[in-house]
Amino acid sequence: MLIPHDLLEAETLTRLIEDFVTREGTDNGDDTPLDTRVERVRHALRKGEAVIAYDPDSQQCQLMLKRDVPKEWLET
Repeated sequence: MLIPHDLLEAETLTRLIEDFVTREGTDNGDDTPLDTRVERVRHALRKGEAVIAYDPDSQQCQLMLKRDVPKEWLET
């Protein structure tokens, strides 16, 4: 299930993005400041290049590039 980013409260969205950009394996040695990485993801969400996917079974959200989302998820 995809969750429109603009339906989340600003603080919730920020925390979700921060969690994503600080996960092990996502920085790949990148020393870019946290604020910059958060803004890059926020920009990708606004442009529709990234989406928030929610799995009701695990009750977890994840950020994904739109190109990696199964097509059937986009057809709803």
